[in-house]
Amino acid sequence: MRKLVIAASMSGMALGCSSQALAAGYNDDPSQNLGLIDTIVVIYAENRSFDNLFSNFPGANGLPNASPTAMLQLDRDGTPLKELPPIWDGLTAKGVTPPVTQAETAHLPNQPFAVDDPQGFNQPLGTITHDLWHRYYQNQMQINGGKNDKFVAWADSGAMPMSLWDGSKTAMWKVAQKYVLADDFFMGGFGGSFFNHQWLICACAPYYPHADTSVAKPSIAVVNPDGVSLTVAANSPKSAIDGIPKFVGDGNLTPDFYAVNTMQPSYQPSGNKPVAGGDPAMADPANPTTLPPQTEPTIGDLLSLKQVSWAWYGGAWQDVLDHGNTSPVPNFQYHHQPLNYYASFAPGTEARKAHLRDGGLGGAELIKAIDAGTLPQVSFYKPQGNLNEHSGYADIQSGDAHIVDVVSHLEKSPQWPHMLVVVTYDENGGIWDHVAPPKADRWGPGTRIPAVIISPYARQGLVDHTPMDTTSILRFITRRFELPTLRGIIVRDNAIAANNEPPLGDLTSSLDLKKTP
Repeated sequence: MRKLVIAASMSGMALGCSSQALAAGYNDDPSQNLGLIDTIVVIYAENRSFDNLFSNFPGANGLPNASPTAMLQLDRDGTPLKELPPIWDGLTAKGVTPPVTQAETAHLPNQPFAVDDPQGFNQPLGTITHDLWHRYYQNQMQINGGKNDKFVAWADSGAMPMSLWDGSKTAMWKVAQKYVLADDFFMGGFGGSFFNHQWLICACAPYYPHADTSVAKPSIAVVNPDGVSLTVAANSPKSAIDGIPKFVGDGNLTPDFYAVNTMQPSYQPSGNKPVAGGDPAMADPANPTTLPPQTEPTIGDLLSLKQVSWAWYGGAWQDVLDHGNTSPVPNFQYHHQPLNYYASFAPGTEARKAHLRDGGLGGAELIKAIDAGTLPQVSFYKPQGNLNEHSGYADIQSGDAHIVDVVSHLEKSPQWPHMLVVVTYDENGGIWDHVAPPKADRWGPGTRIPAVIISPYARQGLVDHTPMDTTSILRFITRRFELPTLRGIIVRDNAIAANNEPPLGDLTSSLDLKKTP
């Protein structure tokens, strides 16, 4: 059978000046022949907002479209900051030589700044920079009801959320020019990687039953009555200029026990070791950050029920199982493997053997399957840590080159003539973006992220302005293979409608499925 590929990783300039700017609504076109797509591949990179990488992409809603008030950051008391605070501990990650120190980042104007500006910090794309908070409640506090004016106020990295790069230097920029760049695409959930990987595979918030009587009780967040902000500690610095904010309880669990910040899977590979003398395939359940096995249906379960072939390819998966994890390579991130949290894919199950596959070191095993034309009908690929573009431990250049190499192999694959590839980032990594997310449900959408849609059927050269989020990938898969709709997508659609927001697209607005490739 022919197959469909979606690749995920990415991060826009003046709205409407593209040769093919597109408004929402095309996704409802009944003439779209989704049967032309047989293989879907999703490539999921890390932690970049749209403005961070694509703020000057021709035709996109980037920095030139941002109003002065949208770029101005407010202090914690709501007054404009006279200048940005320094980047605490410096712009570059520990161990980077030569470092850009905290003192060198002092007195930046209250506006976005380019990390690679030759007249400024002049850092190359291969630089590993300071990491930033990217957590569930902080993301909502930074978005501040859609004004996006408190990214600095509620950050642990001073001015770093306002950082930008010249994305035209990246290889993915050229891919986006060739195919489709979506400039109104948002991360599925508020916060970080753990939560957004869950949204990619199940559009759901994981749950920790009876957390208040378990070892995880100290990780229950202390939240204000508004339900979206953390309670500030009495000894927290009053101003962002004076230091990092402090909270009464900044935990991984909501007050009603949903896991929204990083927890570890119960199954190995996990960031939590097995119990001494216990089952080596299990993580210690007494560790407060071990999440009990989850049972919510995933997109994988639905595909299996319909007998559609699919797989999750984890970069360096087998190497870590065999030899353990090492830094800086592969720097495997356990919470980036969302299906490993689910009882359906527990060690020893046939489903795990069939669907949780080794992507290989540097994606070698995935590339073998691409070149041989043996990809399943739906494939998700997660690059290993040093190739995922995450601030703090990975650089943009390495991940960008890796993803473009994978895309190049996909374009030459025997399956290419009927393929769809989506490249997107899991979340914004705590980095500012000027566009307000749609108002929807409790869980998201969060900040805007880049997404590139690649296919022989892509409307080439298009900047797609259709509102979408991570669940748009699931919408396409669901529609293409006539699957039941995941509960979280139904809830989101209802919330979007209740808030009088435009409906979220399903990627078809980026495609012309009436033509022959």
